[in-house]
Amino acid sequence: MFVSLLILIVVLFGLGFLNPLWWVAAAVLVYSATRHGRDRGGGWIRRDGSDLGDYRDYEIRRDRQDRWNRRYSRRNRARWRREDRRDHEHHG
Repeated sequence: MFVSLLILIVVLFGLGFLNPLWWVAAAVLVYSATRHGRDRGGGWIRRDGSDLGDYRDYEIRRDRQDRWNRRYSRRNRARWRREDRRDHEHHG
């Protein structure tokens, strides 16, 4: 549906070079399509939850990665300091 609407808008815009009234029709169509999409709850997070599930999955992955990073950095902080000190003394 979106593709056919986009094609229709492009065709109306192209016909506008012949008669400017077609540009008005294309503008009205674009306005009504965006307005209707906003009223239906379109956008980044829809009311039907389709994007919400993707965002929850993202949050779970992000939190898991944060926990892993904290655990890993606590476990290896001393080793990293020793290696940094050795590198600094070696190259300094």
